[in-house]
Amino acid sequence: MDKSDNAAGERKRAPPVKVLSGQLRTATEVQGSSGEPGAGWVVRLGMDRSLQVSLVWMQGTVLEVKLALNTVLLMDETGTFTVQGVGSIPRGKPCLSSGKYVMVMGVIQAVSPEPVVRAVKLADLSEHAAVHRPMWKLEVEDLQRVLVAGGCAASDGWK
Repeated sequence: MDKSDNAAGERKRAPPVKVLSGQLRTATEVQGSSGEPGAGWVVRLGMDRSLQVSLVWMQGTVLEVKLALNTVLLMDETGTFTVQGVGSIPRGKPCLSSGKYVMVMGVIQAVSPEPVVRAVKLADLSEHAAVHRPMWKLEVEDLQRVLVAGGCAASDGWK
């Protein structure tokens, strides 16, 4: 799809950034050009480095499913986070049981007291969790290091 084919009112988003729930807990909200909230979040990476994100890629183990509330509680190695809108994700229902190891891509809704992400995609990684789970933190660190070292311009959302 060409950029000019973008539907009216649809905002372009950067690709999802791999993050840990602990990083989202300390994120700060970015104000839009006219001062309104919702332009994204700045995640602190340490050593005076930060990254502006809105769409995130996270992984974790399902702790609790609340179908009546359309949410699921996940846990990664840095803490818990809530995923909203799970009932409307195509083929997402098989992921919704305690103990499953899942990947979620979503839009950050809140960061405190606990991160909340509105799901865009949900996938079950349980079959290969023995590989995915221990590698996740390393994948997150590696991608963030590459993004920051790549020297992307601050106007592109990177500092």
